[in-house]
Amino acid sequence: MLRVGYPATLPRELLRTFPEGIEIVPISEKMEHDAEIDVWIPDPYSNRAMRAWPRLRGVKLVISMLAGTEWIPPLVGPHVTICNAHGAHNVATAEWTVAAILAMLKYFPLYLDIQHSGVWKRRFEASGHYAKISGDARPIYPPVLLEELAGKTVLLVGYGEIGKEIERMLAPFRVKIVRVARTARAKPEVHVVSELDSLLPRAEVVVLILPSTPESHWLIDRAQLALMPQGALLVNAARGPIVNTDALVESLHAGHIRAALDVTDPEPLPQDHPLWSCPNLLITPHIGASSPQFSANALRTAADELRRYMSGKPLRNVVQAAI
Repeated sequence: MLRVGYPATLPRELLRTFPEGIEIVPISEKMEHDAEIDVWIPDPYSNRAMRAWPRLRGVKLVISMLAGTEWIPPLVGPHVTICNAHGAHNVATAEWTVAAILAMLKYFPLYLDIQHSGVWKRRFEASGHYAKISGDARPIYPPVLLEELAGKTVLLVGYGEIGKEIERMLAPFRVKIVRVARTARAKPEVHVVSELDSLLPRAEVVVLILPSTPESHWLIDRAQLALMPQGALLVNAARGPIVNTDALVESLHAGHIRAALDVTDPEPLPQDHPLWSCPNLLITPHIGASSPQFSANALRTAADELRRYMSGKPLRNVVQAAI
């Protein structure tokens, strides 16, 4: 019988979609004994999962509850097949991305501060904010108190399932979408990553939604930030190391761009890190996929992979094939 280890922190009722004919084994970082399992579904909190790993024996397949799996191969080695939760968190992550774009263009962080101050007339600060970030200091009447998303050019850096979901959600805003991925495509038009520098100067919103790999490390560095237009918005819904944090801090303090981040480098972000106090910045602490549906969605994806594994069919979401 196939033995499947799952995070002991999860309610067992969430496993009701799992196929019959398996033995379900709760795995905890606090286990005092070894566990012999064939398939491991790691705790989505990687630190807890890594502490549990030394107690596991016989693992042949890892099915992650997350899209990002960069920490797993160094842990389990090359002789274990690894699948991610491709597709499980598309909606939540795409919704966060669209919400972050709108929050920054509508100056919600500023208006939340005004709400806390209780001073209605402070709303006119938004006009000065717009003049500074846009570089347009001309007198405008009535004053600019927010910006519109409609008609803007949005550069999607990464065009997997989440990138496609973001595009679908942005469609009603009538934005111009420019797509970038590892491989060029014709329909719809997708540019290769090597073209990124030529595309950045016309992007008013840049969305990062690509995996963290050696190739994507610091894909957005000082040169790329400098290429972005004055006042452009950088949205990172992917992984922190894709952006050079020091360069981002410099660009934000210079008033050149603005940013919305759900991920940072380092992460967790230390309390005294300079990112916390940067202007023109919205930070959420890596919560983009953490809706009430997170575990149920991820485990449904895992259940499908288990059925395929048991029947000998090819797995859908392999990110590392065992050697």
